[in-house]
Amino acid sequence: MAIAHAQRLLEKNPDLAAEQAREILNVDPAHPAARLILGAALRRGGRARQALDVLEPLGRELPHAAPVYLELGVARAETGRLPEAIAALRRAVQLQPASADGWRFLADYLQAAGDPAGAGDARVRYVAAAARDPRLKEAATGLMHNDLPLADRRLRAHLAIYPTDVAALRMLAEVAGRLRNYAEAQELLERCLDLAPEFDAARQNYAGILNRQAKPAAALPQAERLLAKDAGNPGYLNLKAAILANLGDYQGSIDLYGKVLRDHPRQPKVWMSLAHALKTARRVDESVTAYRRAVEMEPTLGEAYWSLANLKTFRFSAQDVGAMQSALERTDLDEEDRLHFEFALGKALEDEGSYESSFAHYAAGNAQHRRHHPYSAEETRRFVSRSKREFTAEFFSAREATANPPASPVPIFVVGLPRAGSTLVEQILASHPAVEGTIELPDIPQLVRELIGRDEDADQARLFEALAALTPPQLAELGERYLASTRVHRTRGAPYFIDKMPNNCLYVGLIELILPNAKIIDARRHPLGCCFSAFKQHFSRGQSFTYGLEDLGRYYADYVDLMAHFDEVLPGRVHRVFYEAMVRDTESEVRRLLEYCGLAFDERCLKFYDNERPVRTASSEQVRRPIFTEGLDHWRHYEPWLGPLKRGLGEALTAYPH
Repeated sequence: MAIAHAQRLLEKNPDLAAEQAREILNVDPAHPAARLILGAALRRGGRARQALDVLEPLGRELPHAAPVYLELGVARAETGRLPEAIAALRRAVQLQPASADGWRFLADYLQAAGDPAGAGDARVRYVAAAARDPRLKEAATGLMHNDLPLADRRLRAHLAIYPTDVAALRMLAEVAGRLRNYAEAQELLERCLDLAPEFDAARQNYAGILNRQAKPAAALPQAERLLAKDAGNPGYLNLKAAILANLGDYQGSIDLYGKVLRDHPRQPKVWMSLAHALKTARRVDESVTAYRRAVEMEPTLGEAYWSLANLKTFRFSAQDVGAMQSALERTDLDEEDRLHFEFALGKALEDEGSYESSFAHYAAGNAQHRRHHPYSAEETRRFVSRSKREFTAEFFSAREATANPPASPVPIFVVGLPRAGSTLVEQILASHPAVEGTIELPDIPQLVRELIGRDEDADQARLFEALAALTPPQLAELGERYLASTRVHRTRGAPYFIDKMPNNCLYVGLIELILPNAKIIDARRHPLGCCFSAFKQHFSRGQSFTYGLEDLGRYYADYVDLMAHFDEVLPGRVHRVFYEAMVRDTESEVRRLLEYCGLAFDERCLKFYDNERPVRTASSEQVRRPIFTEGLDHWRHYEPWLGPLKRGLGEALTAYPH
């Protein structure tokens, strides 16, 4: 009992543990366990030389005791005897290969001794042993049950003591990734790989995090390095396929998914990923077949049902509707699957005209989403108010922007709210031979994050302070960085390219300062039609203002207010396209649009639906058809339930000109 008590005290109170061990040794001076505890307690109490006086003879007496050699190795290192420390630790892990501490200390000391290859190998062995480390068990349980605050606390406390614990670093990166703190996750994984270059699981996570941040060009070499070691690994092949899709190589992505499925056909999520790539590559019938295969294998895979609904042109059968309703009745349905089923069933019931039931499912899906992704309408309003105060005509004229070099490609920003017709505008422009379509590029929001700092709670006021402090050459350098970072998405070398990130409407002032040659197009649609269409859309990430009708209305009103401000201080700088006008008189609106961009009229822009380019957004199938008018007033079917949206919109509803 006394030995067990002394052992428990080691971590919490080494001095008290030493006292307990001495009391035992007063009775039995040769007691090996008490001598080990005394040596360990002295070392942990900062008295490594005294610890060695106890541990060195104990090691000679007990040549097969791994815990003795572990403590002896650390004590030797702490007294500057690094080669002897490494020898002792090698003996410790030889005697006890599952010793997580043994491998971790050995890795650190090999690194310090100038043996990075040996250190990397030891860290790989540590990772295997750490899976059984009880100190990480609670954090792992938190991750398993998605209790991220618990996992975060435990891992940060552990890393404060063991900062080179690569298993804990990887787990903390997983927490950061789930919280969408991707920059922190990337830094943690880079630290992890610096310490253990052969830690393949960390490299796989690293490539995934890079790809999720729209850095596929940086992610690809990481995936290829993994495949060079294990060419047939299905996880690595899936990773590379996803990266190729983000690089726009959809055929390469499809080929890789096909390779995985030939060897491992019972993989519903791989079938779903294949379907995503097929859809983007305009192989819609094949994508539907692939989604169906996924559902056959996993009937509760809600994302596959939502993906079918998200084609917009697909219609569910009565059997499909019944299957979705049955899935939602299950008590064991995964929360993410439930979310997808709510949105998919909302679309299915909408198509059959059951609008009240349809609205109930859309509302349930949004309510579930909102619980995990809170949004502050007040914060957006404060940001807009600050933008109006800071971005005055005088502010811009005092920072006479240096135009980007004439040879630079001209970005065309299409901004506004999602579901406002921006994909239609993009498809029209991308049908012009001088314009290259890309994707919703994250580069402007990334610049904003860098300007305000990576702290997720950082006050956005820092953006205005940072911009006010920059000189015109520094602002121009930010513009050059944007052009450089987006180059990976520009494969044709066209003089113009499109950035269709809708949220860039909040950053028009920044765009004007750093990219004075840019074109800015505000795609706008009737507020009730636009906002309700966004409410029906399950966005995989971001757009947290769309999960509540009143929040949507307030966001739309703030966006309109901000655009009106830029119309005043930068007259003629922003070109506005009203969706209803584009639908009713397409040619006139297309001519106006091209004239604003400085482009000659081209008939191909009127036949945008023939453009073979991949389209990733929810409107992908809709813009592959000629313009249609039946969706203009579709929101009226849901008007009885749109009171909160109307309240949020306020004057923005009555002021809409179309």
